[in-house]
Amino acid sequence: MIIIGIDPGLATTGFGVIKKEGSSHKLIAYGAIKTLAKINLAIRLDQIYKDIQHIINKYSPDVAAVEDLFFNVNVSSALQVGHARGVSLLSLTQAGLSVSSYTPPQVKMAICGYGHAQKNQVQYMVQKLLGLDFIPKPVDAADALAIAICHSHYVKINSIS
Repeated sequence: MIIIGIDPGLATTGFGVIKKEGSSHKLIAYGAIKTLAKINLAIRLDQIYKDIQHIINKYSPDVAAVEDLFFNVNVSSALQVGHARGVSLLSLTQAGLSVSSYTPPQVKMAICGYGHAQKNQVQYMVQKLLGLDFIPKPVDAADALAIAICHSHYVKINSIS
């Protein structure tokens, strides 16, 4: 099963594509969609939408996972992330993918076994779980890979019951 993970953000949207093979995971691709702050919001959202469509067309994932919006004290920032998340969800569903959402604590629990793990712990575990010699950068891409791995764990749990 090929899984695409998305860590939505207006300035940077991370993506990670993995293949689940039995109980192991194989890295297919990862990266970040970056938009410029000086560009109109609608154009930035269109870029995110189109770039996700391109990634889907290139890697043909079977399912998708997106990080849930985490409440932020800065309402303006949370709203912008919400815009990016909405466009990501639209892009994924219009491609016909089944989309699941996970909170940051769910992702951390699935990856590290602790729902309050630090970012560097999550990055280290992503490296180990994918058998890499390096930690994927930028952090948004590592987070997207963590979201994809998290989904593979939940699929495994849900398929047993």
